[in-house]
Amino acid sequence: MRIAVNAIFLQANQLEGYGHYAHEVFSRLVKQHPEHEFIFLFDRAFDQKFVSAENITPLVVSPKARHPLSFKYWYDIAAPLTLRNKKVDVWIQAFGFASLTTSIPQLLLVHDLAFLHYPQFIPWYHRRYYQRYTPRFLKKAKTVVTVSDYTRQDIIDRYQLPAEKIHVVKGAARHSFGPISWQEKEQVKDGYADGREYFLFTGGIHPRKNLLNLLKAFSLFKKWQHSNMKLLVAGRLAWQYDDVLAKLKTYKYRNDVVLLDYVPEDQLAKLTAAAYAMVYPSYFEGFGLPIIEAMQSEVPVITSDTSSMPETGGDAALYAGPSDPDAIAKQMLNLYRDESLRARLITAGKEQAARFSWDATAAQLWEVILATAGK
Repeated sequence: MRIAVNAIFLQANQLEGYGHYAHEVFSRLVKQHPEHEFIFLFDRAFDQKFVSAENITPLVVSPKARHPLSFKYWYDIAAPLTLRNKKVDVWIQAFGFASLTTSIPQLLLVHDLAFLHYPQFIPWYHRRYYQRYTPRFLKKAKTVVTVSDYTRQDIIDRYQLPAEKIHVVKGAARHSFGPISWQEKEQVKDGYADGREYFLFTGGIHPRKNLLNLLKAFSLFKKWQHSNMKLLVAGRLAWQYDDVLAKLKTYKYRNDVVLLDYVPEDQLAKLTAAAYAMVYPSYFEGFGLPIIEAMQSEVPVITSDTSSMPETGGDAALYAGPSDPDAIAKQMLNLYRDESLRARLITAGKEQAARFSWDATAAQLWEVILATAGK
């Protein structure tokens, strides 16, 4: 087979949810299936680490696709023209968008429908694009893959898509995430937190990630429990982050909050493993990768009781409503004051993380690829 893969979000030092999923899966599939050719379509110069096997043919298709007008041109004109004479059997759209003009069978990966649940958190021009075109993408695609049962049901409920068209292929924690020694933990704490324990949040900073309520919860925790605990935030300033920066200017515990920007994977893995706990109070997630990566690192998790997060965390996390800073703070306090609870969550988290595997993800996705290609 000749398999085209949309690779426009495989950008070095910029990988987030969609990008991590695509990188983990396709780095495996290209090696597991050397008899097939993979055409990776980029929209700019690419990092060679994403072209990790001899059966990958990388192609750069201009222009750069980073806003709705360029999306439309890239997916419906530029990329189909590039593939026109390539005799492609299936085109994998790994980032939620599809071509409406191609005749190539498409597999569409959709992580979530956050733009419907929290439209106010997305720039208006992206929101209008998603609202107008997502139902068309879903209809055009031959098969649809989601990363949670929650998102699958959400698509069925919102767009009345046939259930048999949608396949759930869950993600997993990256291999680099795991427990580290006591000495390594101390080195990380010395380097990032002045030698102190810290709560950790990871992810891009934008309204859906709920940093304002996390700051309110941390303030309550510090008020109720006099401790040296810090809060570390590891993630790039994505969009609509001015409220967070403004809040920090007058924040009582500003000296205990550390903004780290985007952290490379090797450092992020150690930063996670050395944390006292992961606090991930997002309003909405399609899967919630940091949850499972913290668990694999033997770090307890506090997360939201909404969307897919209870599905990902199972019985191995503490939950709170994302709109309730008081409830989030109480869970932080419960964890801090009860070491036996923390130990139980660490054990349960290891078991929960072990239920997810990128090798299994790749194998499941391959079956959907074959079905999409009619093989």
